[in-house]
Amino acid sequence: MRRGILTIATVGLLVTGGVAACGDDSGSDSDAGSDKKPKIGVILPDSKSSGRWENADRKFLEAAFKAAGVDYDIQNAQDDKSNFQTIADQMITSGVTALMIVNLDSGTGKAVLDKAKSQGVATIDYDRLTLGGSAEYYVSFDNEVVGKLQGEGLTKCLTDKGVQKPVVAYLNGSPTDNNATLFKNGYDSVLKPKFDSGEYVKGPEQSVPAWDNAQGATLFEQMLTQTGGKIDGVLAANDGLGNAAISVLKKNKLNGKVPVTGQDADLQGLQNILAGDQCMTVYKAIKQEADAAAELAIGLAKGERKETGQTVKDPESGRDVPSVLLTPKLIFKENVKDVVADGFVTKEALCTAEYAKLCADAGIS
Repeated sequence: MRRGILTIATVGLLVTGGVAACGDDSGSDSDAGSDKKPKIGVILPDSKSSGRWENADRKFLEAAFKAAGVDYDIQNAQDDKSNFQTIADQMITSGVTALMIVNLDSGTGKAVLDKAKSQGVATIDYDRLTLGGSAEYYVSFDNEVVGKLQGEGLTKCLTDKGVQKPVVAYLNGSPTDNNATLFKNGYDSVLKPKFDSGEYVKGPEQSVPAWDNAQGATLFEQMLTQTGGKIDGVLAANDGLGNAAISVLKKNKLNGKVPVTGQDADLQGLQNILAGDQCMTVYKAIKQEADAAAELAIGLAKGERKETGQTVKDPESGRDVPSVLLTPKLIFKENVKDVVADGFVTKEALCTAEYAKLCADAGIS
């Protein structure tokens, strides 16, 4: 069932005047944005599923807001739905004129977006689309392409290993995250034809609640036991889950023998690639995503709309959401240096003592 598919269409968005950005009932929508000082609220989802949220997104969003001279408040819900709603209520009460969220699930996200809208606060879905939501914009990467790159990366790594009829296990992302659905659509588009033809064998598959890496390790250990150790490739939906699988493979002295995928190009994932324990990751230039979202948020906070030239169709409501979708990049050992050159990670952080020679061998200078 391809419930999570996003359809991209080029559109010409009309600039129809200011966005209502103030909870004050007085004044029209067109002048509400000028009644209050622009202030942007951002709610990040957690800090344990991926290092990107605190190490990259927060940093780049802060820099963009500071450069624009706007007030802002960035908080992290730490995977707590009640805390997510509490933070949103506090931000709305404090007078934010635009609110950007990374939802924990679509139900909680929709409740927050709808409340903000009812108070005249403009909203943006950042990285994850809230199904049935009411955000003015959605800013992310083309997440089906992310999944497709994962499938293509695993195929290359299995081919390089020369494995015949490899058994491929899936560690999918959170079942409540629409992005996880899109990633799976993408890698299924590459791998399912191989399963159907008998070229590959479909192994165990599990979705990991809340992208929890500890649960991911437990689930993968069960998979390995279930198959008697016969897993030849692991489609792990992000670097955190990839590292969880690798930790289990290490205990069984299978690391480096079984290709494992990832996504996010986080520090641990890149080090795993350099060490040969992870076969690939997908790099998403977070600065580009943060800058694009910040530009739209700053406009909304000031009561202005900007054109994006794209929409995605919300598969639940059928609404065409004005969007910015960026292009991800496939990373193997030979181009880990591109992630460093882009400034996403530093050589000093990546090339610590045990990785220094591996970095040099990979051309990271």
